[in-house]
Amino acid sequence: METVTHDGRETAYRLARPEGPGPTTLYVHGSGGNHRLWANQYGPDGPAHPAVAVDLSGHGESEDIDTDPGPATLSAYAADVAAVAEATDAAVLAGNSLGGAVVFRTLLDGLYEPDAAVFAGSGAKLGVHERIRELLREDYRAVIEFLHEDSRLFYRGEESVVERSESAMREAGQAVTRRDYLSCHTFDVRGDLAAIEVPSLAVVGEHDNLTPPAYHEYLAEELPDCELAVVDDAAHLAMVEQPESFNASVATFLDGRLE
Repeated sequence: METVTHDGRETAYRLARPEGPGPTTLYVHGSGGNHRLWANQYGPDGPAHPAVAVDLSGHGESEDIDTDPGPATLSAYAADVAAVAEATDAAVLAGNSLGGAVVFRTLLDGLYEPDAAVFAGSGAKLGVHERIRELLREDYRAVIEFLHEDSRLFYRGEESVVERSESAMREAGQAVTRRDYLSCHTFDVRGDLAAIEVPSLAVVGEHDNLTPPAYHEYLAEELPDCELAVVDDAAHLAMVEQPESFNASVATFLDGRLE
């Protein structure tokens, strides 16, 4: 892992295959996650190299922040992404769920200008179901179990994959994960999409019930330049559940836009 110092803290990231011909793609994980979410993308079979995967503040090996859930937290996470993007000369920003919101915030706040963006299992508004918010406050073990039921994070997740995902959430801890989800709940940039002119891809698992395909259809319709891709037999974490199909969708998009 490498680090970059910014805004009084260190943000950790993994840089894979720095000798690759590019475009350098920077991946941003979702709530309660870390850079390892993207192992199938920064690994040798990923859609583009060099590949960079960041640990947002308070996740993985990155220093934490002291912010209230909501806009302040999203702005801090966007600063993490911008700092890593600058350090690695990233051409593409790709975010899952909360990570997509962070990419939106990075773009809209003018913190970094990539050549393309990928929104995976994300949306322009990310309201969180009341049941999840209740469990995040009252019973963290129960919320981990709830999110790993079929057709939420995974459509029909293999046992080993589910175990790794549950472990990542336990590692992140209740306080950070709750901050993540509550920050998502405040997020709404539907009125700002016209300002995002960067070529974009909205990619979603066909069975994603957390950020449904309709969210991504909306992005494809409302962003000035956005394509839509649907990954079969996958839910919210399509990049983990169906990595070959997910990577093919991203590679096709990048090949067509960043020749």
